[in-house]
Amino acid sequence: MSQSSVKITASLTARPGKAEELRDLLLGMAPLCRAEPGNLRWDVWRDTAMPERYVLDELYRDAEAAEAHRRTPHYHAYLARVPALADRSALILEAVALEE
Repeated sequence: MSQSSVKITASLTARPGKAEELRDLLLGMAPLCRAEPGNLRWDVWRDTAMPERYVLDELYRDAEAAEAHRRTPHYHAYLARVPALADRSALILEAVALEE
C-alpha cells in the first residue's frame, strides 16, 4: 500500500427535521475517529448558506489507516444510521505532487 496520506471529504445534507440528530451523530463520532491510530484529522463543518448540510474533513496517515477506519464498530454504526438522517456523498482523495 502507498504511504501517502488519504483525505476523505464527506457531505451530508440532513433530511427534513433530522438536522439536530445528524449533528449529534457527527459530533459523537469525532472523539472516536480522532482516537484511531492512523487518524491525523477529523473535523465537522457546517455550511453557512445551508445549515442542514455538514461536511466531514478527514485525513489519514495512509490508505491502510483509512481502511482500518472503515472497519471500526463506530463507523459501521454511523453507516447504519446515516441513510435515515441524510443524503451522503464522499470523496476519497490522494495528494498530487506539485512541481517546483
